[in-house]
Amino acid sequence: MIKTYNPDYEADIRVKLERQEFMRLLGFNVTKIEVGRIEGELVLEEKHRQHKGFTHGGVIATLADVVAGFAAVSLVPRDHNVVTAEIKVSYFHPGLGDKLLAKGYVVKQGRKLNFCEAEIYAVKGTAAPLLIAKASTSMATITPEDVARKLAEPVS
Repeated sequence: MIKTYNPDYEADIRVKLERQEFMRLLGFNVTKIEVGRIEGELVLEEKHRQHKGFTHGGVIATLADVVAGFAAVSLVPRDHNVVTAEIKVSYFHPGLGDKLLAKGYVVKQGRKLNFCEAEIYAVKGTAAPLLIAKASTSMATITPEDVARKLAEPVS
């Protein structure tokens, strides 16, 4: 069973999203925040496309990373952070359409690692969304003690 250790997870995620300059640069908008689940959308513009006109794979991977990561953030205590330990993205179709929908969710909650998945859909006009990519991720929980220990280590 997935549970949160932060009763104010939604407000905390919104604050953290405000500090995500790269997400603002891309134009990504979070539309749903629930325990263990985040969804959002990106209206596609020319800046998101690669040379053949498809959405750049890096944009798709970034959206998958963000929604999976914030799904994990919804579970950890307020003073903890989450970083990506591993991500694998599989691309099924080119990213063509008017916008992308990104859905991230926690599959297995752990003390130090949360296993998450993300699905990215392309939407064109009134057609049903098409699943264009899926990601599997491991999200590591970083405690305040972890941060203090890293800051105290000499730079090598």
